[in-house]
Amino acid sequence: MNPMLALRQYQKIGAQAQVSEASPHRLVQMLMEGGLDRIAQAKGAIERGDVPGKGVLISKAIGIIGGLREGLDLENRADEVEQLDNLYIYMMKRLAEANIKTDPVLLDEVSDLLRTVKDGWDGIAAPDPQF
Repeated sequence: MNPMLALRQYQKIGAQAQVSEASPHRLVQMLMEGGLDRIAQAKGAIERGDVPGKGVLISKAIGIIGGLREGLDLENRADEVEQLDNLYIYMMKRLAEANIKTDPVLLDEVSDLLRTVKDGWDGIAAPDPQF
């Protein structure tokens, strides 16, 4: 068996185990981490001149942010939730623009915004599952 293929399979199984055992709070953290990773990888693809790779990675980042949007409690209609929804929409639009223009500056902008949201989320203590 190809060692790289074996490593990818091992990583995939490890990631699936993490997801199956994660709390909802941790799942959101994992989505944000994944979004930041895909944006960084897309920036690397731009630097290497890998246009197809850039497009795939930015599309994945857009999908992750879309997933974060779907997790919002929009029924609540709190101002904060609506503002976060609008921020996610803005990030998705900027990522699409970064893809069209092959612009790493736009990727940095979205990465900074997502990192700020993640820092706030990380500051919220995960609910104790015992209660």
